[in-house]
Amino acid sequence: MKTRIYTYTKFTLFLGLAMLTATSCEREISDEAVPATFNSSGEIFTDSPVGLTDDFFVSFDPNVGANTEGFGTDDNVSYEGSTSIRIDVPAADDPSGGFIGGIFRDRGEGRDLSGYDALTFWAKGSTTGTIGIVGFGTDFLEGKYPSGRPNMQLTTDWKKYVIPISDPSKLTQEKGLFLFSAGGLDIIDNIPNGNEIGWTFWMDEIRFEKLGNIGQSRPMIFNGQDVNEDVFTGTQIFLNDLVQSFQLGTGEVVTVGPSYNYYTFSSSDSSVINADNIELDQFGNPFLTVLSAGSAKISATLNGVSAEGSYTANSLGSFETAPDPTKPQSDVISIFSDSYTSVSDLNPAAFNDDNVVISVPIANGNQYISYENLNFVGVGWDGTVNASPMTHLHVDVQLTSDGAKNFIVELIDFGANDTNDGLGGTDDSAGGYLVPSSQLVKDSWVGIDIPLTAFNRPTGGGGAGRPNINNIGLVVFVSTSLDSYLIDNIYFYK
Repeated sequence: MKTRIYTYTKFTLFLGLAMLTATSCEREISDEAVPATFNSSGEIFTDSPVGLTDDFFVSFDPNVGANTEGFGTDDNVSYEGSTSIRIDVPAADDPSGGFIGGIFRDRGEGRDLSGYDALTFWAKGSTTGTIGIVGFGTDFLEGKYPSGRPNMQLTTDWKKYVIPISDPSKLTQEKGLFLFSAGGLDIIDNIPNGNEIGWTFWMDEIRFEKLGNIGQSRPMIFNGQDVNEDVFTGTQIFLNDLVQSFQLGTGEVVTVGPSYNYYTFSSSDSSVINADNIELDQFGNPFLTVLSAGSAKISATLNGVSAEGSYTANSLGSFETAPDPTKPQSDVISIFSDSYTSVSDLNPAAFNDDNVVISVPIANGNQYISYENLNFVGVGWDGTVNASPMTHLHVDVQLTSDGAKNFIVELIDFGANDTNDGLGGTDDSAGGYLVPSSQLVKDSWVGIDIPLTAFNRPTGGGGAGRPNINNIGLVVFVSTSLDSYLIDNIYFYK
């Protein structure tokens, strides 16, 4: 799959979300009372917390699945001295929470860490498990400079781990001294990572250091790709896929996900995109807004090094959004729409042909899906929906390429076991509907209303037509002529 805008570096998002998911939140010091200098000690934990209060650890919120029962110290296991930090990682299905994590926070004025180039610690595991993320800069308050190293696999022997600092000059009053999270899912791909059963790991000698042998900084934006897209005025360009790699003195190359605040962004035309006006969405994701018609290239530097990757926006001017639906929520089961409460964890590319280019832009506050060179793609979500009380499926479609030959909409039902078992010989069923090409109008939104009884075509995946509609798990779009479409407002109604 070739994906633009839609994907982002999830561990960077995790650091933003971490600011919203503490068990407690407090403001420590007013802007008017900031001292000129701060404690510059790099020591965090040796045999005990260094320069921290007894309540230095703040867990992630149990309401988002954090397990608060597995954090403690161990007087029988240590790398140096007599004590280490012991973390009992819960199983993914632990009723008390499927992951454990939190931060070490300086509850005083913060520390001046500008003289260091890395956070280091020693660790070992009861098995070769993976810590989802380790980092610093998150304080559950107003931390501006979070950064983290994702998916660090431990060994069963003590080993030193290094998290390079993207730009030490930024960390002159830092309260977020350490962050970790571990559980049964890969933090980038959100898939099982081999830690589905509970396990234990130990950490010791946590400190900031001046190693002096960290080099070859390689910052990236947009995953190092030069993205060029047609957009509209009001489109939100998310500053995602921010990563930076370093080579350690050992020769090992490590990658971190620095906050956007480490970067200096620039625009080739500030009247089209003003790179100084970075905004945040409700999850803490940074974005820039397209202001007018024209072309602008977004680039960046980090600590004086030019970042690989760029984003060129070719703004076509004002964008006409799909008409707002008028049916009441009570008569609708929404899959994708800003007008309704929709399914959770929508995936606009649950499966797809490798050549389709997928994005989920936001224009004028409205999100829609773009499929370029569409062959086939499945829209999926968490669980299934029972569409049996409904009579129709509605989809707003805008053709953006010339000469569309066909557009097929398919429904796939996962059967009574609510599991995608694949078509043919299982309880799954599927059927398709061919939208008449006369209904599709280039560059104009068209509302397609399909009776659920009309999904009677066989599907390319082996569906025989006339699917069961009690456990719908996928809506599929097919265009064998590789046309391009915008999609919005996918919902069942009665």
